[in-house]
Amino acid sequence: MLSCLPKFGARRRQAVLAALADDLTALLSASIATLKAIGLHSDTLESVQAWQRRDCRHSVVAKARAIQQACRAQGIWLLTPGDADYPEPLRHIHDAPVVLYCLGNRALLQLEQIGIVGSRNATRAGLDHARGFAAALGGEGFVITSGLALGIDGAAHAGALDAGYPTLAVIGSGFDRLYPSQHRKLADRIVNHGLLMSEYPPGVRARAAHFPQRNRLISGMSRGILVVEAGLRSGSLITARLALEQGREVFAIPGSVHSPVARGCHHLIKQGARLVETVDDVLEELGTWWTPSGSAPPVTSRATPAGELEPREIAVLEALGYDPQSTDQLCSETGLPADQLMQSLLLLELQGLVSSVPGGFQRIA
Repeated sequence: MLSCLPKFGARRRQAVLAALADDLTALLSASIATLKAIGLHSDTLESVQAWQRRDCRHSVVAKARAIQQACRAQGIWLLTPGDADYPEPLRHIHDAPVVLYCLGNRALLQLEQIGIVGSRNATRAGLDHARGFAAALGGEGFVITSGLALGIDGAAHAGALDAGYPTLAVIGSGFDRLYPSQHRKLADRIVNHGLLMSEYPPGVRARAAHFPQRNRLISGMSRGILVVEAGLRSGSLITARLALEQGREVFAIPGSVHSPVARGCHHLIKQGARLVETVDDVLEELGTWWTPSGSAPPVTSRATPAGELEPREIAVLEALGYDPQSTDQLCSETGLPADQLMQSLLLLELQGLVSSVPGGFQRIA
């Protein structure tokens, strides 16, 4: 009901929180005298009174009831700031959401998160970086959070899932109006092995104005935001700006000075974002105060013994020499498809065991 109230923007919500001991839901059971004293708009006041009378003929009450029924039918559960599971970091951002619609594992909301975002028109290298960093950071106990967009977002979600780690996707529409539609299968995987979240109820289609709102949730829930690739007009820069305003860390991966999708990252670095080459760069920045919520402790060295690697990475490492080898050679020697080979190479590179050089990759440890 709170999300359906007319003329109930951030300023009026703040007035209600101040008057009702930070309990927004108490508005729905408050007395008429209290409602008037808060200074609500007449349309808001009328709607709250209609809710209290259980007047299902009132348009706002009818809309709220319809949303409740749709959520029950679709298995969606709702969170409000009064719920214990409501993400604590979101309570402290400007214009915290009145309600969150969720599908999946609600326990993930209490774990440490890091956002990975970037261009929809990503390069192959950018997609590989997103997958590799998502897998490695997932292994450090972070839940990978992103916006399910094409490009970097989707690669980050898939990278975490493929490596066996959960991921959280925030979308800018109702779940039954998923955008982009190309990511329906990915969204299904996230519901089964992670969490899908929206500020918008069933039936709401994606609109351009929804995505900055979605971005504030990605940054608000995350301890830091990693921007993999971004143009100067990229929405990822909005996410990074919001993260800075919310007191979060911002990380950026540099790229070629000739690449348009690297310019946004270079701009962020000039503005003070941490330049990232390996996962260590992220962990070092967060390591002075961060304790992972997951079972895996922070890693102090990325020089991982081969015995601790997965079989696929061990096979790739054994196929590598200390002279450059092309990916074609490595595919032939390991029998791995190119996409799996690149994922393994990126993981090994992030762990400080191999490096990319002219002509391919070579072992360094």
